[in-house]
Amino acid sequence: MQKHSYIITTCFVFIAATAMTGCKRYLDRAPGADVSSTDAFVNFTNFQGFTEELYSCVPEFTSKTWACDWLLGDEIIHKTGVTWLNEQFDNGDSWSWTTGEWISWLDAPTYNSDPGTGFSKGLWPNSWYGIHKANLGLANLDKLNATQEEKDLVKGQLLFFRAWFHFELMTYWGGLPYIDTVLSSGGKLQLPRLSYQEMANHVADDLRAAADLLPVDWDNTDAGKATLGKNQLRITKVTALGYLGKNYLYAGSPLMNRSSTGNASFDAGYCKKAADAFAELLKLVDSHATWIKLIDFAHYSDLFYTNGGNFIPGYPEAVFQNPVYSSWFAGCPWGPSSIFGEGNIGGGYVSPNARFVENYGMANGLPIDDSASGFDPNDPWANRDPRFYHDIVTDGNQIIKGSAPADKEKYRYANLSIGGYSRDNTSIGRTGYLLRKLTPMTANNIDGFPNNYLHLSYMRLADVYLMYAEAVLQGYGSATSTGPNYLTPEAAVNKLRDRCGAGQVGPQYVADKDRFMGEIIRERAMELGFEEEIRYNDLRRWLLAGTVKYREKTAIDFDRAADGKPINIKERLLITRKFDDKNYWLPLKISDVNLYPSFGQNPGY
Repeated sequence: MQKHSYIITTCFVFIAATAMTGCKRYLDRAPGADVSSTDAFVNFTNFQGFTEELYSCVPEFTSKTWACDWLLGDEIIHKTGVTWLNEQFDNGDSWSWTTGEWISWLDAPTYNSDPGTGFSKGLWPNSWYGIHKANLGLANLDKLNATQEEKDLVKGQLLFFRAWFHFELMTYWGGLPYIDTVLSSGGKLQLPRLSYQEMANHVADDLRAAADLLPVDWDNTDAGKATLGKNQLRITKVTALGYLGKNYLYAGSPLMNRSSTGNASFDAGYCKKAADAFAELLKLVDSHATWIKLIDFAHYSDLFYTNGGNFIPGYPEAVFQNPVYSSWFAGCPWGPSSIFGEGNIGGGYVSPNARFVENYGMANGLPIDDSASGFDPNDPWANRDPRFYHDIVTDGNQIIKGSAPADKEKYRYANLSIGGYSRDNTSIGRTGYLLRKLTPMTANNIDGFPNNYLHLSYMRLADVYLMYAEAVLQGYGSATSTGPNYLTPEAAVNKLRDRCGAGQVGPQYVADKDRFMGEIIRERAMELGFEEEIRYNDLRRWLLAGTVKYREKTAIDFDRAADGKPINIKERLLITRKFDDKNYWLPLKISDVNLYPSFGQNPGY
């Protein structure tokens, strides 16, 4: 498969005219409405059209606002005087995920499966609707008149989405009822909340079954030939295995283990199951059975944005993505992928947290606080990991590419020193850094804000390698264990170091389990920071979100020397996130908690 111009703006049209008709018809139905078996379920074309609405239930977290507001962890800090979800979480207000639904991709007034927009979708309502729809389809599988391949494709997708929506819900809100039947609209609600691990076991059953039914590559199926070369966003065996492993790893993580058993450490049994699932996936990658592979670092930005190109960002590394909805912010000076304006202080509202930026190590692979790393505090941006230069704008970096009027020429290079024109201590650049990972450098007033499209993956292959490394380390106890007869954790992490040209993990870290886990934590920050809610969920599941180190958001203040080097560098604390133990889980909506007694609220709320 090559990069192509096929950007899906409908609900994954499978067999264009007929499937679109079937899909559109059911977009307008109420969640509990009856569906005629002579219409939706009679043949593969119609049933697939019914199933594909589930893809359009997956929220596009990046399109809710223009302020990177899907990032809820420690990567960023917003401008002052605004009301964004990350800022509310900094204030300790976990309730704001729903009371401020206009800034939260987690909520919306109601479910929305419109294939034409990602703006008004919320994870909470869409997940419950998606679970209902998946169950409705599974209950009617016996009506499908189709080949075995077609039946397997439909069933595999339905099982995957039922599991995926449950997994996303429990990631943020903890154990909930696992709904695997079509609930009667007139029936009495009395399903109890399960523990996290009990729920994870149900998710695993569905994902394992989905993986066994789905193809590695839709292009190699008879049904998939109808959209040959345009199946990039479809659910495959690889997708199901990726989430099977992630589900087990999360279930075995300290937060989830503590909430289920009271033991605030890793559960080795779940971690071994996670390692098995990830190994099964990665062996498919090694055998080239799937088109999924690590992208070369020269094209690393293609994982995140188009820079005016005509392709879906993410290929060939994406394991799971939401559909490509129409995006109001493409080429918009205020979009989350456009953060530079005149003076490089533009429509963006966020700056990278200087404390988070410290995760980026040195080119030799060592962290900056290692005495052998060669880090020079008087020349702090020299010889850093290549991803540092890809992701972060530092003082003196060139931003303006094209010709500029004489009075704008000074803006060509960032000036983030105290009093510099690229720095506003209440707005963009307030930390001494700008974010460029999601942004082409031409996204500025002078170069004209190209028609850039930002599209981030829910899961990509780099994440799988790192989750595999963590699962084997915590399941088998060593960074050099081959675990399920496959890669060692050391080799898995070094796959990503080698890809970007950074030094491999040092032997002193490999020899010590806890120190190697520290390198996994740091590697996940460097590789996956500013993407989806990976960091926020990582810090929570590791029970690190309450640690001061991860609650502090800082800036670096400095002057410029005559040679352009920073001098008088000082770190300044901007805010310390308020965080109590209850904040490890989000509160449930009061209206939902009051539905019936056994659907209780999360502790502390």
